[in-house]
Amino acid sequence: MMDLNQAYYLVQVVEKQGFSAAARTLGIPKSRISRQVKSLEETLGTRLLNRDSRQMSLTEAGEAYYRHARMALECMLAAEAAVRKDKDALEGTVTLSSSVGVAQFALSRILPRFLDENPRVVLRLQASNDFADMIGDGIDLAIRGHVRLLPDSGLIQRRIADVPWHLFGSPGLAQQLGHGASPTDLEGQPGLALGWRPGGSSWSLQGPGGSSASVPFAARMRSDDMVILKEAAAAGLGGVALPAYVCAEDVAAGRLCRLLPDWVAGLPEISLLMHERRGNPPQVDALADFLHRELRGVMLD
Repeated sequence: MMDLNQAYYLVQVVEKQGFSAAARTLGIPKSRISRQVKSLEETLGTRLLNRDSRQMSLTEAGEAYYRHARMALECMLAAEAAVRKDKDALEGTVTLSSSVGVAQFALSRILPRFLDENPRVVLRLQASNDFADMIGDGIDLAIRGHVRLLPDSGLIQRRIADVPWHLFGSPGLAQQLGHGASPTDLEGQPGLALGWRPGGSSWSLQGPGGSSASVPFAARMRSDDMVILKEAAAAGLGGVALPAYVCAEDVAAGRLCRLLPDWVAGLPEISLLMHERRGNPPQVDALADFLHRELRGVMLD
């Protein structure tokens, strides 16, 4: 039988990254937490934490126990919130994963409002361009961009929107190409590539009447940071393919122009992923509904 107090202490140690930090957060002696975790390990007959003078990490058994313990604690909070049945009862932690670009240019505009409306919810946002392991990393929700169907992973996939990518460049580059420019006019032009790894670079474009074109370019810069690519494009270092919502403010300010207005550089689908299980904590369901409702408008402004 799980001792919820001991499970709670272990979760706090893991999430605060140490006994001392957990003790400060909870306002109790470090020795008490240490005794509780040691007692838990003795009860289970296995070591959950690797400890040395410099760092602490979970053992394989600890990883498994932490995931289930965290879920159990969230369910207890869900049960309490269900009884209270009021909005202010939303309480607990939600872990959300997204790309850096989505976090910077979309989530930054709406998540503060969600947290302001739900003051007892704590959000952990993992912003990374690498796909996280939702189960292994204990992630509740993930926002994913994809051009093909995602593999059947047992996760619930809720479609947000199809988000257009366009080619952008400086006003000088747009003037050089002219209003009636076509993909062939881009040949020989320098470009900026999203993704830092070496390799060939090309823009895959879709145009009027179902036409398509692939335009190779020499990358002046490669980066997985959309901000620096935007700035480089505005400085006249080349064209760049980016989501329309990322560049909307720069286009409105005249710092960037859309190149080849009749062509798009991609139309990936944005989806919200969550675990397929009954009894999701209410704060997870609330954030999922909020993102599904609000994110589309931000990305299609």
